[in-house]
Amino acid sequence: MSDTRVIIVGAGPAGYVAAIRAAQLGAEVSLIEAAQVGGTCLNRGCIPTKSLLASTETLSLIRGAKKLGIEVEGIKPDFTRMMERKNGIVSQLRKGVEYLLKANKVKLVRGKASFLNLHRIEVKTNEGKEKIEGDSTIMATGSKPILLPFIDFNHPAVLTSETTLELAQIPQSLLIVGAGVIGCEFASIFGPLGTQITMVEMMDRILPQEDKRISLMMKQILQKRGINIFTDTRLEEITDYEKDGLTARLDNGERISTEKMLVCVGRSPYTEGLGLENLDLRLDQKGNITVNERMQTSEGRVYAIGDVVGGYLLAHVAFEEGIVAAENALGLDSKINYTSIPNCIFTSPQIGTVGLTLDKAREEGIETKIGRFPFSASGKAQALSEIDGFVQLVVEEEDGRILGGQIIGPHAADLVHEISLAIRWELTVDEIGSTVHAHPTLSEAIMEAAKKAQGKPIHLT
Repeated sequence: MSDTRVIIVGAGPAGYVAAIRAAQLGAEVSLIEAAQVGGTCLNRGCIPTKSLLASTETLSLIRGAKKLGIEVEGIKPDFTRMMERKNGIVSQLRKGVEYLLKANKVKLVRGKASFLNLHRIEVKTNEGKEKIEGDSTIMATGSKPILLPFIDFNHPAVLTSETTLELAQIPQSLLIVGAGVIGCEFASIFGPLGTQITMVEMMDRILPQEDKRISLMMKQILQKRGINIFTDTRLEEITDYEKDGLTARLDNGERISTEKMLVCVGRSPYTEGLGLENLDLRLDQKGNITVNERMQTSEGRVYAIGDVVGGYLLAHVAFEEGIVAAENALGLDSKINYTSIPNCIFTSPQIGTVGLTLDKAREEGIETKIGRFPFSASGKAQALSEIDGFVQLVVEEEDGRILGGQIIGPHAADLVHEISLAIRWELTVDEIGSTVHAHPTLSEAIMEAAKKAQGKPIHLT
């Protein structure tokens, strides 16, 4: 057993995984959390939004049952029940995390942490103040929504991604400022519920971090569903705050009156009030804590993981960073590898991407080719009546290695992992294309895209 004392600040996905791994390695672990274990992901992000999406996707499926030969009448959403279900799932999973911490003998300290020096932290709890000393510290404090300074976030019509999950009723109209991942996911939640939605994005396309073909197709799908989208447009000001809504003016001259406005223009690292002035930590221009591939900060015995380091603001990345940091804190030599990290967007249809896009590969001077296969040519997608979308593989021209993949379509968030595995182990399109995939399945589309890149398409001309 190790006698190493590890302090972890923040019990979100990064922090609680780091705590469990450090405890497995024999450390005496103190995990400090000011709010609820599970962090943003479990309590105010990934899990609650996916719970609501499951409800609204089921609603859309039932409404489309007629084309599958099923007549259904009297369909209506029960928003109260949906929210109760969401809250129940979050509560159950939170208890599960608390049980894992207890089972691994992690000491959970509820309170707000502040560094006194490199090895000592003061925690303000409900009972008073407690001082904890450790040999190593892991910062996992997460992030928070960016609040635009000219907007009154205390007004009931103004929402963040977190307060939207506390709504008591379905808004009749919703202005979404920011058409990135969060904005598009909430559009997929409230669209089927009958909310009239307008989206405003300052970049020249929605989902600006994604492949251009993905962005274009998703925009077309959302517009087809009646969502009004303004790109290359900024929110200029709120001209009127009213009792039951507000009026916003865009820089293109448009005025939009809406019951609710969701502002989701990004997230910033949570570093305030932590006594970081007592440490010699390097921060980047956005305030993220700078780390190396071992998740080690400039302080050496202080590590940082999850959203507070920037980069991929994804729970599964935070999990891995937590493991790497914990292992290094206990004397191992672990390194993070970001090359095959999948990114999943739970819109309808889903999006799953990994590795390089075609444009990014070209920017890096890599000679590439692509293989693309539409779900409209997939027998399983046709049977499911979910034919929007495609699979695209980005392939190195010379040796056929798969460098990236983009999927938009049914179950894309599950399918993308085959491409992630291919990138991780440097597989080629020949190896994927010659691997027999079961028929009829959606995963066949990946094989077909590989065959297309080989110049040997079977179900495409």
